[in-house]
Amino acid sequence: MADPLAQIVGLLQPGAPFSKCVTGSGPWRVRRTQSPNPYYVAVLKGSLRYRDQLSGEVIVNAGDFILIPSAQDFMMWSEAPSADNDLVIDPVILPGGGYRVGSIDGPIDMRALVGYCIFQSEDATLLSSLLPELVVVRGEHRLAMLMQLLGDEAVGSKPGREVVLQHLLEVLLIEALRSTAELGDSPGLLRGLSDERLAVAIRNMHARPGRGWTVAELAREAALSRSGFHERFQSAIGMAPMEYLKAWRLALAKDLLRKREASVGEIARQVGYRSASAFSVAFLRDVGVSPARYARETPGLSGMAKEFEGAIA
Repeated sequence: MADPLAQIVGLLQPGAPFSKCVTGSGPWRVRRTQSPNPYYVAVLKGSLRYRDQLSGEVIVNAGDFILIPSAQDFMMWSEAPSADNDLVIDPVILPGGGYRVGSIDGPIDMRALVGYCIFQSEDATLLSSLLPELVVVRGEHRLAMLMQLLGDEAVGSKPGREVVLQHLLEVLLIEALRSTAELGDSPGLLRGLSDERLAVAIRNMHARPGRGWTVAELAREAALSRSGFHERFQSAIGMAPMEYLKAWRLALAKDLLRKREASVGEIARQVGYRSASAFSVAFLRDVGVSPARYARETPGLSGMAKEFEGAIA
C-alpha cells in the first residue's frame, strides 16, 4: 500500500537546508517575517519560547525539535524574561560561523541548531498546506541523530554533499512528521492518516490515482456513509475528498511531466484520465499551459537556496 506521507514529502523536493548553530545568553528576542519557507529549530541546550499568529506559545526544551512548514511571521525569545528592547536586529556572527543572541559575554544558557528547508516543487504551497501549521517533537532520539548528521554534512565539503543533504532532509521531515503527537487543531494529511478509516481511503487514492474514484466508493473503503465520509474528510484534511484527489493527481502529473520519462497519453492514464485530450483540457484549465508545453518549459531543480543564505538567525 502507498505511503501518502512519504509521497508528499518526496514531491515537495526538499532542498539542502542552511543550518547555523545559535547560542543565547540572558534575555533576547528574535522575530522573523521575511520567508514563507519551512523553518526548523532543534534545541541542544537550555530552552526557548516560540509563538506565531496561529499556534500560540510553545516552550521548546533541550532535545525538542519544531518544524514550521510556512514560517511567515513568528517570534522566539529566551527563557529569561525579556522586553522589546532585547529584540535582536543583527545577531553577532561568531568566528566559527555561529550566531550569538543576547549578551555577547555572558554564559551560554541556550544552544540550538536552526535553519531553512526549501521545497523546490512548484506545488510546494499546495502540498505543504497538507502539513500541520506547527510540528513539535519532544525527546526523540532518532530525530536527534538525524539532526547531528544533517549538521555535520551541512558544514562539510565531501563529494556528493548536496545529494546526501537532500536525502537526509527527506528522512528528517518524514521522521519529524510521523513522530509528532502534538498536532493541535490544524487540519492536514497527518490528521487524516491518524483516523484509521480515513487513512484507508487516502492510501487507496495514493496507491491507485488512475482509478475513477467516486465519493461513494471511497466511503465504502472507509466503511462510512457517503455524507459521513465527506464531512469527516473535509474536517480532517481541510478539503473535500474529490478536491484532494484532484490536487494529488495534478501534483503527480506535474512531477511526471518534469521528469520527461513518459508521454502525455501515458501520464494521462496514470492520473485517471481516459484520454490525452481530456487530460490536456483539464491541465490547461488548472495550470494555464498545455502538458506538452509545461514539460518543455519547466526547468529542473534550481539554486533557490542561495536566496536565503544569511537569513538563518
